[in-house]
Amino acid sequence: MDDRVAIRAKFERFPAAIKGAFLLRGADGLPHQIRLAQVRAAELAGGESRPVGVESVVLDVSPTQETFVPFEISTIDMPSGWYRLECDVVVDGEARSIRPGDRFSMPWPRAAVRRGTVTIGSKVAAVSIEMLECMGDSIRIAFAADALPRISVDVDGRPHAVLEVEFDEAAGRGRVIAYPVLRADQRLSIDLGAGTTVEVSLP
Repeated sequence: MDDRVAIRAKFERFPAAIKGAFLLRGADGLPHQIRLAQVRAAELAGGESRPVGVESVVLDVSPTQETFVPFEISTIDMPSGWYRLECDVVVDGEARSIRPGDRFSMPWPRAAVRRGTVTIGSKVAAVSIEMLECMGDSIRIAFAADALPRISVDVDGRPHAVLEVEFDEAAGRGRVIAYPVLRADQRLSIDLGAGTTVEVSLP
């Protein structure tokens, strides 16, 4: 969250829950007081957040050892989507909101999503859009460019949630990772800015 305190989240998936712990440690060689005010699983496409089973607690955090705070998320009736843990914390009286830990997904029904690969091979300005891969929990768009482009994605005219844009500057290659596309979806638009788009029919 800053250079004073390191907060990590480790967790495992179980059939009806996600269970894990926050690991807190002073990162600047000094002790700090931390209050965990609220914890939730934030849906990354802007959907409803889900509360996480952690009581509000005040902790004195040491720089020499990690303090463990266990948590549990019930996944019963949790909608399909990608999530990240989101914590409201107060460090030495200063409020912050952080997202520790990796993102995780609640799966879509197998029959609801499109799967397959489309070779695109379309170059717009200095960006070459190479391939679209549709999977059960995401889509991946491979591209080549001299510098990291600004890329957004629409599906059938609606903004589509992008999870991450990876780019290897030395190799000049990258990929966009976004939410999966559904069976009802027909067309994907890759917006490269300045009014330039690449249109792709979904597999």
